[in-house]
Amino acid sequence: MRIALRTAISGAALSATVLTGTTAHATPPGPGVTATLIAQRTVGDTDYVIREITIPPGQATGWHYHDGPVYGYVKQGTLTHYHADCLTDGVYPQGTTVREPGGPSDVHLGRNEGDTPLVLEVLYVLPHGAPYSEDVPNPGCSFQ
Repeated sequence: MRIALRTAISGAALSATVLTGTTAHATPPGPGVTATLIAQRTVGDTDYVIREITIPPGQATGWHYHDGPVYGYVKQGTLTHYHADCLTDGVYPQGTTVREPGGPSDVHLGRNEGDTPLVLEVLYVLPHGAPYSEDVPNPGCSFQ
């Protein structure tokens, strides 16, 4: 599975128009969270976007969901993933993959609880023109 996802992400990057040097911020980012746009391509009514997201130690993505499925590869560090019930639904070390199904029923937060930067390669499969993520308020968890 990891090899297939890594191959799919790499293949999409090679077949898409590569944009270099473009930096965008994830919504809503913790301090120091950055996202670099690697590639973007629209096929029919679907946008395929690859971004590299870096989350410093102790920071998080903020609560959000996506309008379509998202596939992530942990390039460096460890991702701790939470759902709206405030429970951890997975801890993903370097070299592993994570899939988020998308939609408002999949509210989640990604955190870097380690002591090294977390680097994710993320493939978004979204309806054309949709934002990378939809911000939502904290669902009542004691952390952000």
